[in-house]
Amino acid sequence: MKIKEILKHVDHTLLLQPSTWEEIKQICDDAMKYGTASVCIPPCYVKQAAEYMGEKMAVCTVIGFPNGNMTTAVKEFETKDAIANGASEIDMVINIGWLKDKKYELIENEIRTLKAACGEKILKVIIETCFLTTEEKIKMCEIVTAAGADYIKTSTGFGGSGATFEDIELFSKHIGPNVKMKAAGGISSLDDAEKFISLGADRLGTSRIVKIVKNEEATGY
Repeated sequence: MKIKEILKHVDHTLLLQPSTWEEIKQICDDAMKYGTASVCIPPCYVKQAAEYMGEKMAVCTVIGFPNGNMTTAVKEFETKDAIANGASEIDMVINIGWLKDKKYELIENEIRTLKAACGEKILKVIIETCFLTTEEKIKMCEIVTAAGADYIKTSTGFGGSGATFEDIELFSKHIGPNVKMKAAGGISSLDDAEKFISLGADRLGTSRIVKIVKNEEATGY
């Protein structure tokens, strides 16, 4: 697979706590230069990034990040605020405690609420696979499908581990036809990126792929 094709699947991501506008601006520049799917950035930078890039690049941001245990009302406000500021994609974190407590209806209703807030904008649902059993992952595939979200996403990148090939394979067997998959966290090589895509992942949440491409350009490879 050509590098340009891989980059089309990348949500070029910077979500670290000390991130400055200059660092965010740099990943915006890189995303536009290399043709990634979006930039995924903290909510506080969405308005600046959207104004800076205009229609050249989609802005994705995170809601209920990274723990997911805010109230639904707070997540709904965050979502509406982000969209008003120019976000075109929303990555929300589920309430993992609710999943452990089997409060499936609350989780589904929360996803529906945020999808309603998104309207035609893309909603991705982060289930944080590193904390879940296989049965819980399957249940979340079912809930995400029923709730009408656009994507199921593996990880925040702030948990114990990130995406695995096994999780994407599992998702592919249990999501509905309306749901796409995003692998995120720990994707550190072009080979890994290509394999995730070959397994059916439509998006990759990573900062490293663009860095690899930039380094190859700098070294002549």
